Parts: sequence; C-alpha cells; structure tokens
Amino acid sequence: MKKLLILGLTAGLFLTGCTNLQRAIRGNDYVDSSLASESSSRAAEKQKEEQKAALSDKNANFPQLSDKVADDEAEVKITTTEGAISMKLFPKYAPLAVENFLTHAKEGYYNGVTFHRVIKNFMIQTGDPKGDGTGGESIWKGKNSKIDSGSGFKTEISSYLYNIRGALAMARSSNPNSNGSQFFINQNTKDSSNQLSSTTYPEKIIEAYKKGGNPSLDGNYTVFGQVISGMDVVDKIAATETGENDKPKKEIKIEKIEVIKDYTFKK
Repeated sequence: MKKLLILGLTAGLFLTGCTNLQRAIRGNDYVDSSLASESSSRAAEKQKEEQKAALSDKNANFPQLSDKVADDEAEVKITTTEGAISMKLFPKYAPLAVENFLTHAKEGYYNGVTFHRVIKNFMIQTGDPKGDGTGGESIWKGKNSKIDSGSGFKTEISSYLYNIRGALAMARSSNPNSNGSQFFINQNTKDSSNQLSSTTYPEKIIEAYKKGGNPSLDGNYTVFGQVISGMDVVDKIAATETGENDKPKKEIKIEKIEVIKDYTFKK
C-alpha cells in the first residue's frame, strides 16, 4: 500500500513538473489551451458513449417527457406580466446551468428583467438585466475562474435532453463557454420530426418533436429544464408584436421566480 501511495505521489509530482515546465517553455496560454483541448476531447468521448446508450436502450428515461418532478429534479415558477410558467430543472444532466439559474432566482436577479427577444414559432428569450441581449453574467464570474474565466461557463450537452417544444435552454454567443444568465424557452409548434433520423435521435424524442421544437439547436445549447405548465403563456408572449431586433413593442417582464422545489449540489 505504501509503495502504491509513493508511486502515485511520484507520478503526480512528475505530471505537475511537466505542466510547470511546459508553462515555462511555451507560456500559460499554450498550456491552458492544451488542457482545455484535452478536456473537450474527453467530454466528446463521453457524449458519444451517452448517445449510444440513449439510442440502444428502449427503456431509457427522457425526463422532459414527463410532467412529474422527480426526486433528482428541481421546480420553479416564473411569474411574468403575461401569466405564470412552471418548469422542472435537470441538475443531473446540466448541473452548472441549474445551479446558476436557481441561485440567480433565489437572489432575485431576474426580477423585473424583460423578454428582450421574441420570435414566434421559434423561442422567447430573457435573463439579461440590460434588456438588450448584451448583458448578464453567471454566479461564478469574478469568484471562480475555473468555472467562469470571465466570459461565462461551459455548454453542457446531454443525449437525454433536447430542444423540444417547452424546453428551457441557456442563451449564449458563438463561444460555447459564454453561458451567463440569459435563457430561452423553445416555442415552435411545427412538427419537426420528419427531419430527424433514428440513427441519431431516440424514437421517443422523434415522437416528441411532432409537437414542435427546434432540433437545429441540439448539441449546441445547454438544455436544462422543461415547461410543465404554462405553455399557453409562452405562446402568448411569442405572439406579441415585435420591432427592431425582435424586441417586443409591449414590455413583458419577469415579476419573480419562485423555487418550488430546491436541489442541493455537492461541493
């Protein structure tokens, strides 16, 4: 046991030494970029394995397809000037996005924030305190650079979550590590199932897309929740008249977000 421990410590020191040497020779940017690339490769490999399991297991559970809130899920109620929307959240598959959203909600960060971008038969977007799509930040900005180095946190993709109608997802820039506080709800009502293949989509999800959604967004944005009641409110907001930059001419706001069922994250 002692020998194994010593070997482990030696290996750790060797790896640390190599990293420090690389930093000295090639600089921090090169090393940080290399480490990020390795992490991205591991994530891609994990995603492949998860997708294979989701496609092959006929009994696979896709949490968006149930209105019930499971033990490992959270629940929130968004009260808007147009009505209330209840959603369940999926910390198992998108822990960063859910923790960020719940913390912001509990701190009142979203209170009074407008829906600044609305596109009928696509989605409704909010979560920006500036109200123009350029603002908002994560709970880790300036506090934990390992999660948010300044531009936002990483995108979380799961083969068990999709941009079906009613799906809650993070809005971001072209940078996949730029998730802050903005989010959107998929509103499209058009049947999108005919453009999907059973080689890449589980049959249950293809069936769900018959009710609407935006499959073109899959694999690019973090899906972390699902509307369980209040889609009529989502549709009402989506139908509002808009002007420049898809901004509603009538101001529509989030009045408050209540955490109906919280979730405890492991630290």
